Amino acid sequence: MGTLTINVNDDVETRFRALAQKVYAEKKGYLGKAVTSAMQKWIDEIIQKKISESELKLMDKGFKMGKLKFKSREELYER
Repeated sequence: MGTLTINVNDDVETRFRALAQKVYAEKKGYLGKAVTSAMQKWIDEIIQKKISESELKLMDKGFKMGKLKFKSREELYER
């Protein structure tokens, strides 16, 4: 388990501590759990953003689907 020493805006710290106390019922380690949860959520959001950006680039590039073997829908469904 790692240890971080950080500086946070006083207002943000006060609001974060108050909310963490409500969510985790001020049990031992509540602040660490809240910070870990917030950091994990931030990491997940960044990763998801990168994934969506790369997928959008693929969509813009397009996909080669090969040759069409059927000239009409009726041939495809033998109607």
